[in-house]
Amino acid sequence: MSGDPYDGHNPLLVLLLALAGLLVTPWVGVRAVVLLIRSAANRSARTGAKGIAVLAWAGAVGMYTWGVLHLAFLDESGQSIACREAVGKENAQHVEGYEPSFVPLHFGCRVDGGRIHEGAVPAYVNPAAVIFGVSAIALTIAVRSHPERADAAASSEPSST
Repeated sequence: MSGDPYDGHNPLLVLLLALAGLLVTPWVGVRAVVLLIRSAANRSARTGAKGIAVLAWAGAVGMYTWGVLHLAFLDESGQSIACREAVGKENAQHVEGYEPSFVPLHFGCRVDGGRIHEGAVPAYVNPAAVIFGVSAIALTIAVRSHPERADAAASSEPSST
């Protein structure tokens, strides 16, 4: 860690996170769609719940990746422009440094007095990623705690039509 107050995010880590997210999000999204189609064909509630859980994971990873992509295209001049827009042109000369963070994802602009203004990551990214993440965790726990045998027994019973 350097002592430069204007250091931003580690560019290599931003690039790796962006690439990983761009690969993982569609893969997980396609997996969710396959599970949902399979659950509709088999009339399996457990497979449907699993598909919804995987879809929530895709949403969480996708939202985080969307925020990382905002950072990936932010060079040094972009950082200063983002801070100028965040604090206002009249307060731009009062920016003392940057406050980068990966969790929660943000690029903060520190002004006189220690106040932080979000400079690059859209305000909706972290709340949306948290909502998707918490939903994904809850759904995954629910699916894993639901016994598979009950679903299999229900689908093997002859229907009374």
